[in-house]
Amino acid sequence: MTPVVDMPAGFTSERRYYAFSRFLRARFGCKVYRVTIDAGFTCPNVDGTVTVGGCVFCDNRSFSPNRRLPRTTIREQVKRGIAILQERYGAEHFLAYFQAATNTYAPVDKLRRFYDEALDHPQIVGLAIGTRPDCLPDPVLALLERYARERYVCLEIGLQSMHDRSLDWMNRGHHFDAFLDAVQRCQGRGLDLCAHVILGLPGETRDDMLATANALAALPIDAVKIHNLHVVKDTPLEKMHAAGEARMLERDEYVGLVCDFLERLPPRMVIHRLNGDAPPDYLVAPLWCLDKPGLLQAIHDELARRSSWQGKHFASKKNGE
Repeated sequence: MTPVVDMPAGFTSERRYYAFSRFLRARFGCKVYRVTIDAGFTCPNVDGTVTVGGCVFCDNRSFSPNRRLPRTTIREQVKRGIAILQERYGAEHFLAYFQAATNTYAPVDKLRRFYDEALDHPQIVGLAIGTRPDCLPDPVLALLERYARERYVCLEIGLQSMHDRSLDWMNRGHHFDAFLDAVQRCQGRGLDLCAHVILGLPGETRDDMLATANALAALPIDAVKIHNLHVVKDTPLEKMHAAGEARMLERDEYVGLVCDFLERLPPRMVIHRLNGDAPPDYLVAPLWCLDKPGLLQAIHDELARRSSWQGKHFASKKNGE
């Protein structure tokens, strides 16, 4: 593929951002797939430690396949997930992805048992751990640092937005300062840090969302997952949406915002995802996010139309333009 003039090295006319698949291939020399694991964790904004009810948009069953199945041991989940991915893609190397709920919200000894059980499979080459910024005490970070000395460890931290009013709206139970503190304490531990963000939160303007992009661009973050706010069944957000209190973005709006967001991120930052979705039997709105290939193509087409790419305006800002 022929590079487009002025784009960062490694970008092409077909891929104008730093995709996670490219990062993994460079890191491991081959394709690497994620095996999702549900270890049965909860969250501090579910069990009453911080608040109750969880985030207004969240039903773990909608994004974690294993939470829709009878729970088995971590070893069995890894074995089953690898078998499925091998049959589907011919895959050989995998990350153990602790996805559902808050996967550092437990005593260190329990976390060690769970992580060790996942890493025991010879085809698991690393860990991906989804968590919250207020659930990363120093003993947990010390444990992850020990794993990172020999294995790849990606720590996915749910930020969602830099705006405290939005975090309050979603019943997050923490503010932006908790994220900043977690990122600072993760430094020097060999961890890949990935921030989760949501575009389209009620009350946020385009400038608000791009302020989150600029904030992430200024931090020592390695990667980002970008999601569109979407409604799943049996959540507080479903009731808000039905009452007209939470409008979902139209697809063209979201495509434009994603491109705006990407343009402000440094080109070194790995992009794990560009959209959020849910299985058809869980999704309420917007229905356009069910067409993931079409949405990704629309994002690529918009970047091409703009003659743009990830980091284009980040570089301009650095140069004082």
